Amino acid sequence: MSSFWKQLKKPVFTLAPMEDVTDTVFREIVLSVSSPDYLHVLFSEFMSIDGFCHEIGKPKVKHRIQVNKSERRLLDKKNVKLVAQIWGTDPEKFYKATKEICQEYQFDGIDINMGCPVKKIVKQGACSALIAQPELSKEIILATKEASNIPVSVKTRTGISKVVTEEWIGNLLETNPAVITVHGRTQKQQTEGTADWNEVRKAVNLRDQMESDTLIHGNGDVFSLEEGFRKAEEYGVDGIMIGRGIFQNPWFFSRNKNERSPEERLSLLWEHASSFVQTWDKEKNFAILKRFFKIYTSGFYGAAQIRAELMECNSLEDVRKVFASFDEISESIS
Repeated sequence: MSSFWKQLKKPVFTLAPMEDVTDTVFREIVLSVSSPDYLHVLFSEFMSIDGFCHEIGKPKVKHRIQVNKSERRLLDKKNVKLVAQIWGTDPEKFYKATKEICQEYQFDGIDINMGCPVKKIVKQGACSALIAQPELSKEIILATKEASNIPVSVKTRTGISKVVTEEWIGNLLETNPAVITVHGRTQKQQTEGTADWNEVRKAVNLRDQMESDTLIHGNGDVFSLEEGFRKAEEYGVDGIMIGRGIFQNPWFFSRNKNERSPEERLSLLWEHASSFVQTWDKEKNFAILKRFFKIYTSGFYGAAQIRAELMECNSLEDVRKVFASFDEISESIS
């Protein structure tokens, strides 16, 4: 199977899959202000295969891989790839879910979550808990690959309570996934401490020793494109995945590095909020948007005040009223 991953210019920059963050609305927002030279691949939110393969659970989880028509047009225009990320513990359900995703949805790749450290998921034996189940992990990857007609990749960490990078990554490399993205932290660390990129480099070295053609991407504590390019060169990775860096700057992947004006920031916030309401209406709680408000309301005079007012909003109309008190901004969204 030919892999689009091999055709992308290195280093490849990707936006990480994040729950209640990288839905179709936010992905389109990021796409709209990004340069295709710097953003190559987007990931969906991670979706439970248990839910997706269950008649009752399916409607509750399939929104995580929803793609709006407007996002699809922009993906095609900018030639940016889109990967669906899934999680679970049952190889048969991975097979079934992957078959349906490939047949019914328009994704460029499938990614298996073997890195999420959230306790409620780990208790189910899924995601980063799979690091303690190397044989099951291989079964999952092989089942997914068997069902898929698009490239299969894996996102993971360096261990659970202790670092086992070489043993664990070596296990994954035996299944020859298209890409392994290594977050330089253990499960126990969650997002604490500093990501250890020396462990990421160990994965690169091991890949080379095994003469595998799997690409190795690194993830953890990259907060600018410049830093991403430096880490790619220093640690020898084929790509860089951006997670929390997007919360500091939604223009992360833009060629234009000029400081954004308050008008630009709040206009983008309005576009995001409007699209969120139009897409999800009553399906999702408006409060989810509040985690994004501080992304846009920072770095300018009066930002703290408008941010505080936005945090009290419970509807799009409430947001409009807040913006109406700022004459320069209200004109841009009227």
